[in-house]
Amino acid sequence: MIKYSDKGYCTIIRGQITVGRLKMEDTHILIQNSQATPETVSLFQGSIWSYYNESGRRFPWRETSDPYHILVSEFMLQQTQTSRVVSKYTDFVSRFPDFFTLAESSLRDVLQVWQGLGYNRRALAMQQTARRVVTEFSGHLPSEPAVLQKLPGIGPYTASAIAAFAFNKPTVFIETNIRAVFTYFFFKESGHITDNDILPLVAITLDLTNLKEWYYALFDYGAMIKRQYKPVTRTLQRTQSPFRGSNREKRGRIIRFLLTHESITEQELTHTLSLKSEQVRQLLAQLCDEGFIEIRGDLIRIK
Repeated sequence: MIKYSDKGYCTIIRGQITVGRLKMEDTHILIQNSQATPETVSLFQGSIWSYYNESGRRFPWRETSDPYHILVSEFMLQQTQTSRVVSKYTDFVSRFPDFFTLAESSLRDVLQVWQGLGYNRRALAMQQTARRVVTEFSGHLPSEPAVLQKLPGIGPYTASAIAAFAFNKPTVFIETNIRAVFTYFFFKESGHITDNDILPLVAITLDLTNLKEWYYALFDYGAMIKRQYKPVTRTLQRTQSPFRGSNREKRGRIIRFLLTHESITEQELTHTLSLKSEQVRQLLAQLCDEGFIEIRGDLIRIK
C-alpha cells in the first residue's frame, strides 16, 4: 500500500517493512523490479509530483489557457531550448496577440520578430496555420489532434500537446524529456528502447486529475534527469547534422540579409555572402518554392 501527503512523502508497507521518503535511486530500483503495477504507478506519480512541487519551472506559456498563445509556444519549442524561447515568446505574442493579427501581418514582420530562434520554416508554417484557422475555423483553433495535424507545421507531437494544454484533452505523447523520465524509471537497465515501448506507460501513468501540470512535471523531471544522469540518458540523444556550413545556415544568412534590405539582386547577394553563384541560385529557388521570397525581374525580396 502506498500513501502520499500533499508534498509527495510516501509510506510503503511491504510485509513488515516501512520505508519513509524514498530517494530517487531507491524509487527507480523499486519500479524497475515491479514494472507497471498499480502500486508502482502510484509511486511513480508521487515521485514526479514531489519533485515538481519543490522544483517545478515557471514559463509564461504555462500561465495561460489561450489556445493561440499555447500554439505559438509549441511552435517555438520545437527543437529549441526553453531558455531561448522565453523572451521571444513574450515579444511575439505582444506583437501578434491573436490569429487574426498574425494572419494579416507581413511575413517580413513575422520573421523579424522570430530572428534568434532559428528554423525559419516554423515561423512561415505558423503564419500559414494562422491564416487557415482564420479562414476555415473563424479564428477558433480546432481541439482535435487529427484536425490539428492537417495544419501546416503541426505533427503528431505538437497536435497532441496543443490538445492537452489548450483543451485539456487526455492525449498521450512523447518528447525528449518524457522519454528520459520513462527510460530512467522503467528501462534503465534495458537495451534499445523505442517510443512504442514507452507510450503504453505514458498512458497508464497519466494523471487525469491535473493533466497540464502532470505533463509539465514530466518535462521538468526529465530536464533534471538529463542534467544529473547524463550517462543514463546518452542513448536518448538524437544526432543532428552540423549547422555551420550547412544549407540551413546559408538559408538563414540569406533571410537575415533580406530582412535588412527592401530588395537586392542575386549578384549583390552572392558578393555580400561570399557564396558561389550556383549555390545562391539553388538556395533562392528553394526559398522561393517554400514561400519565403519572391523574385521580380532582377530583384529579390521577402514575400
